[in-house]
Amino acid sequence: MRTWRTLFSVAWFVWILDLATKIWAVNTLSDRSNIKVLGSFFQLTLVRNPGAAFSFATSATIFLTIFAIIALLTVLYFSPRITSKGWAVVLGLVMGGIIGNLIDRIFREPGVLRGHVIDWMQLPYWPIFNIADSAIVIAALLAMVLTGRNIPPITKVGS
Repeated sequence: MRTWRTLFSVAWFVWILDLATKIWAVNTLSDRSNIKVLGSFFQLTLVRNPGAAFSFATSATIFLTIFAIIALLTVLYFSPRITSKGWAVVLGLVMGGIIGNLIDRIFREPGVLRGHVIDWMQLPYWPIFNIADSAIVIAALLAMVLTGRNIPPITKVGS
């Protein structure tokens, strides 16, 4: 039960932070092109992305939306079985990231299931991204660490 609470708390936090920062970005960055925070290393640039990371599959927004829904349902299906707090954090980061971008795809222009994701953080030689994207990348890195340390997501009873 404790890992379930961790998973959903992390997911909720990521989603709320992502939503709040996207609202801020749309309201603040819409009229500006680039705001340099740390010179050319870190900039704020508003982009409405119809595709996935690296602007991949920009004409397949509906398929990306369906894939996100399937991924979210998969996380929900396996979430009650997770016994590792670390893996609960991983799935919470993934779930929060999926929900953050899925909300954009469902409710933003140009229409339901075809909406563009709000991206607003920019690093050199990297596509513009958002908090949801960051959470998914952090989840992947944490999953590699947990796997490298041989920490299973589910501990069998009696092990």
